[in-house]
Amino acid sequence: MPRKVDHRERQELLADALMRLAAARGLQEVSLRHVATEAGVSTGMVQHYFRTKDEMMTFALGMVMDRIRERSQAELAPASPRKLVRSLLLQILPLDETRRMESHVVLAFLAYAAVKPSIASGVREAAAQMRAFLADQLRAVGPVNGMDPERAAAGLLALVDGLGLQLLSRQYAEQDAVVALDAQLDLLFGMQVG
Repeated sequence: MPRKVDHRERQELLADALMRLAAARGLQEVSLRHVATEAGVSTGMVQHYFRTKDEMMTFALGMVMDRIRERSQAELAPASPRKLVRSLLLQILPLDETRRMESHVVLAFLAYAAVKPSIASGVREAAAQMRAFLADQLRAVGPVNGMDPERAAAGLLALVDGLGLQLLSRQYAEQDAVVALDAQLDLLFGMQVG
């Protein structure tokens, strides 16, 4: 009896190969052929799942976002809005090897999307969903320091993006990035415990 193929598993195998290559070489240097070699499969198999590099990159970015969400949700069952936000944002910061690789991919994808408007819409949608989630959590605690939840959410993402760049370029230590994030969360959520 033929073995049933898990298509999602194969797509993830290819996306993981893309991420390793993007982290090591940058996306401009990555082709479907390179991904096939890295994954140990034929170029035809890669083309079966992804017709273009853009399709494969879009899938890989979505997979990174799913993994970030899964890790942050696994950490916390029911939790306070501050804990939810902190957990999610810590999963975005490149604080370990997995998150560094993901951050390299996201950064490369953002640079690529800046010159490829056809794939930029997916990036905008993911960012809008993240801002909306953060704003909802900020609204849940009520007004603190007269802040606007939408602007505060945008500011949090900008802070994490900046800290991420500083961490990737080794200009900032991991513990300092976490302290900076916590200080901003204290301003936005108040000095609440938990």
